Amino acid sequence: MGHGHGHSHRAGGEDDFEVDRTPRLVLLTALALVAVVTLVGLALLWPDGDAKDELQGSVGFAAEGVTFPEAVVREVQRACAADENPAEAGCGRIRAIVDEGASEGTQVLVDVPPQISDSGLDPGDRIELVRQPQEGEGQFGYFGTERSSPLWILTIAFVVVVLGIARLRGLMALLGLAFASVVVLGFAVPALLTGEPGIPVALVAATAIMYVVLYTTHGFSVRTSTALAGTLAGLAITAAVGWWAVRSTHLSGIADESGGFLTTFAGEINFQGLLTAAVIIAGLGVLNDVTITQSSAVWELRAASPTMSRTEIFTSGMRIGRDHIASTIYTIVFAYAGTALTLLLVLQLYDRPMTDLIGTEEIAEEIVRSLTSSIGLVLAVPITTFFAALTVPGAREA
Repeated sequence: MGHGHGHSHRAGGEDDFEVDRTPRLVLLTALALVAVVTLVGLALLWPDGDAKDELQGSVGFAAEGVTFPEAVVREVQRACAADENPAEAGCGRIRAIVDEGASEGTQVLVDVPPQISDSGLDPGDRIELVRQPQEGEGQFGYFGTERSSPLWILTIAFVVVVLGIARLRGLMALLGLAFASVVVLGFAVPALLTGEPGIPVALVAATAIMYVVLYTTHGFSVRTSTALAGTLAGLAITAAVGWWAVRSTHLSGIADESGGFLTTFAGEINFQGLLTAAVIIAGLGVLNDVTITQSSAVWELRAASPTMSRTEIFTSGMRIGRDHIASTIYTIVFAYAGTALTLLLVLQLYDRPMTDLIGTEEIAEEIVRSLTSSIGLVLAVPITTFFAALTVPGAREA
């Protein structure tokens, strides 16, 4: 990755250029230092094993003796009207046969909410029941719909499409995704659960993920290193803006039942830090996409225009970046709007104007998420373009 001055380097796979050693050496040294700091952060913030074991599995999901057997649907009755009785009208229930456990082969008739009756369940589909330990009728109830088969089909289709189109790059991306899952579930989640500070945990986890994901997917090169540097800068900006935004808006970080549940059973969590950590991690994918695109664009510009100065390269790269910024901001905002769509519908029912409800915890959280991620994303574009323009091979005389 660090070629000496006078060595040839392929930019875009076509032309040879003079290579400047100093900016690349500075870049790679800085990235090496950040990598060391990240490893130290992993060691310092690694969740305490005893506290982790004490919390994990500490909350009983159901009363002792309750089981969750699966059953095969035999009949799905229509949803009941508001004034109908399920037993008298023959509605609002599912008839099924228990398919496992001590009650295998038992035929049951369970009440279900109207939305379940209308969800498209057909005979032969599988549902999950909840069985109370007492004897007699009424011991079974509806718990959920068994969805593992279509979810596995969707997952396999995703893998096949990625590998079929992207091939080796797709495989590397899938391996990077697997590594990211290990970091989030094996480090970040337990660390946050045991009370470690949210922002450092998120930054360490995100940085570790980006080092592995970028280099495994795009290869070890200066081009990838400039994208990584821009990504890390964007993460730092997102963390700083998120910290300020969460505190200046006095968001509590508890906007739903899950937050209330955590306050009861995991009181060590700092929920404002948890909210900022969520903003940092949520923006990883889009930030990575923007920085790698900008770095690649600058290198391709150099390959296509060997005589352009670094200033001209930077200016041309920013023209590409502005178009990318516009489309990516839409991606961020619409992604958050999609997750909050149900909430937006509920707010339409209230007899107060939307502008008066912007300050509510739920709406303010989504606004902070969207704007914070967007600021980090936008500023990462000129930073990455600047790094790339400094480290591409120098201009060739006409």
